[in-house]
Amino acid sequence: MAHGNNLLRQLALRPTPPHICRSCLLNLRQQRFVSTAEAPSSIEPPVAEYNAPLPHPASLAQLAYKIKASVLLSRPPILTRDLNPFEKAYFLYQRRLNERLVLPFTRYFYYQRGTPGDVIWKRKMKVRQTPARDIGLYNAYSRTSAWNDELLVGAIESEPEWQMDALLRDAEDELKPRHNENEEFEETAVKKQKQTVERPMPRVTEADQAGDFQSLNRALTRTLYLVVKGQGAKARWEFPSSLLDEKESLNTAAERTLVQTAGPNMNTWIVGNMPIGHRTITYPQKIVDNETGAERLGEKVFFMKGRIMAGQANLKDNKFDLVDFKWLAKEEIERELHPSDWNPVKNILLER
Repeated sequence: MAHGNNLLRQLALRPTPPHICRSCLLNLRQQRFVSTAEAPSSIEPPVAEYNAPLPHPASLAQLAYKIKASVLLSRPPILTRDLNPFEKAYFLYQRRLNERLVLPFTRYFYYQRGTPGDVIWKRKMKVRQTPARDIGLYNAYSRTSAWNDELLVGAIESEPEWQMDALLRDAEDELKPRHNENEEFEETAVKKQKQTVERPMPRVTEADQAGDFQSLNRALTRTLYLVVKGQGAKARWEFPSSLLDEKESLNTAAERTLVQTAGPNMNTWIVGNMPIGHRTITYPQKIVDNETGAERLGEKVFFMKGRIMAGQANLKDNKFDLVDFKWLAKEEIERELHPSDWNPVKNILLER
């Protein structure tokens, strides 16, 4: 009897029993559910776990390491980078190609026939053969030379300085009088020319020429970083840094460090609350803190990213006995910093 019940129970547990009546199948399944409910459960109820909050970085510093916040304060590039020869030739080729593909310039829409503007336009077109003023001598609609739009080796038409001079010459030519019948008119035109046509500011500034590393008006195409130097023969160049106060975050410590280092006359911004890098300095031997009695194994320095929007550094009344500062690009920082200070930041600083 027990063997028959086991057989029927096995048939009931199959997905599609082949030979069993509907009532027997229903009874067997009800008996299976009842036996399962009466069996003691081996699964224990979940136990609530208590996760203790992580200690503050300042409290961790009491254990073994001092925590320092170092600020990589940067001035972003002011100008775009200089183009390489290939890029210069490519952009000139694109402008010449555009002159060849667009519709011809309808000068009568802008200049009435026989007016001084029309006369000046005809004279300029005879010289440069194109409406564009900065692509050199090129006729986009000539059957023989229209396809000769590539730059030749040694040509200077792709240089930005040459193009700027061409634009200035074209603007000055419109103001120069073409007759000397009235000297007063000629003097007035020359004065107007000096007031109207202004040359753009050079990309190389006076600070670049003078080698003034404390000026922010230098290396306008590069990212500059602030480095400082303390007193003494053993002092070396480093980024502004200071120890964290009790219960102070890295972001707050970075802001305080800049004020205590370079003064309050800088409009700065600490980018984010997370550091962008860190380094560990291990002491040759343990140092016992006289105040807390804790053993110091070394220092952990966290680098915070910062930007300067306005102002200038001023070391007067600084809290760290600093005597000098510089704004340097990446390769200049490599020459000034000690190798042990350079290696942790060489992959963080921007190339440009």
